[in-house]
Amino acid sequence: MSETALGNSPAPILSGVVRAVSWDAVLAGALTAIAASLILFSLASGLGFAVASPWSGARTLGAVGATVGVWLVIVQWLASGLGGYLTGRLRSRWIGTHEHEVFFRDTAHGFLAWATASVVVAAVAALVATAGAGKAADTAVRVVGPAYEYDADSLFRTSFNDPAATATARDEARRVLQASDPTKGPSAADRAYLAGSVVNRTGLKPEEATARVDDVVAREMKAAAVVQSAADDARKAAAAFAVLTALSLLIGAFIASVAAALGGQERDKHP
Repeated sequence: MSETALGNSPAPILSGVVRAVSWDAVLAGALTAIAASLILFSLASGLGFAVASPWSGARTLGAVGATVGVWLVIVQWLASGLGGYLTGRLRSRWIGTHEHEVFFRDTAHGFLAWATASVVVAAVAALVATAGAGKAADTAVRVVGPAYEYDADSLFRTSFNDPAATATARDEARRVLQASDPTKGPSAADRAYLAGSVVNRTGLKPEEATARVDDVVAREMKAAAVVQSAADDARKAAAAFAVLTALSLLIGAFIASVAAALGGQERDKHP
């Protein structure tokens, strides 16, 4: 008695040539991974805004960067696993292909889905970062620049008001402060010149003018030290973030490949 008569019809064989790479499954898995990443990143943004604070006692930049790096690993783990698994389950079966080759192709499909999703996310992130860099630089100029104006004005404060007489001296003082070494301040000659200019414009005694110049220079150097410290912290945090990002991507590639193989095994169990 034939298999058809017994009701056990053989599994249908797909007609045509079955391609080694099923891009439909790859794109489906990649889109799934991207969508999952967006959801998880949105959740992280909400939690990050709730934790971050500009006031004293807030978490340091390094701690925040480490937290973000760990979250990147989690995002890659979950998103890549989901995308890779769907890629393996959605791919068409290969008939008459050795199981080792099937395993390799499944893992390759998971890797391709991860790579596609990573390239798309990286491209979007690069566009956002490029757009934000200009705004950040412009904001930094507006925030740091007025300090020179204020310090130049403070040099020539006096009981009488004669803005026209001190305008040139104030602009010159601002240029001297801007051109000086941020870690050492103006040279001795520039300090003496500024002190003399303050004496001429305000009527202060030479020692009082010198003390005023020293106070302004000390304030400028302190501000420069704060900026340098923040820049160094940002550099260290960026380096740690880059390492964790690379690690998260490697984990994502591995998880996507393994998940696709698992999805392929489940697919073959239920033809």
